[in-house]
Amino acid sequence: MKLRRRVSVENSLSVKKGVNIELLSIAWMVIEAVVAILSGIAAHSLSLVAFGADSVIELIAGGVLLWRLQIEVRGASHTRVERAEKRSSWVVGIALILLCAYIVIASIDKLLTHHGAETTYVALGLVIASAIIMPYLSRAKKRIGTQIGSKALRADGSCSMVCAYMAWTVLAGVLFRALFGWWWVDSIAALALVYFVWKEGWEAIQEARGKEDACGCGHEN
Repeated sequence: MKLRRRVSVENSLSVKKGVNIELLSIAWMVIEAVVAILSGIAAHSLSLVAFGADSVIELIAGGVLLWRLQIEVRGASHTRVERAEKRSSWVVGIALILLCAYIVIASIDKLLTHHGAETTYVALGLVIASAIIMPYLSRAKKRIGTQIGSKALRADGSCSMVCAYMAWTVLAGVLFRALFGWWWVDSIAALALVYFVWKEGWEAIQEARGKEDACGCGHEN
């Protein structure tokens, strides 16, 4: 009985840690989305706007996941928790697939019209910060997700790592644009993001459909 109570207390503490890390993640997503989208619009950078749009989608997913964790903190049934996880996966998956379509169409249009982008120090600072912060959040979410048995939180950890990959891709585009003045590199960087965004969206949809091991999100890296 004492052992069971101790396990229950430890799980409750882990869930609360999950809530805290998700709150931290949501706060950063707000900053990332606002700065990336506004900087992208000012610099006419599709890759930055796409990066910011992905942050908005992750913000929505984080909000739903936070709701799911708070449900568990309040002692909700396993069935209700699973339903919340699936709802989160559907929202994220569909939104990410739509974002892919936007990126492809906008990138092709910019390439055909020879529409380049400018470089801003604000954008450079943002993507460097994201490249540093997101791996930390990813590891924390996966660790806590494993502790409480939440596939959704582990998957969100993988999403955070994808965000880091996207930041590195955007950073490469910004640097090449600044160093060599290649007008087309922003559109190419944006198209490179499609792989990450599509993979993330498809895995979320498979998870929502109840496909076991539909993605690598639940595996520790």
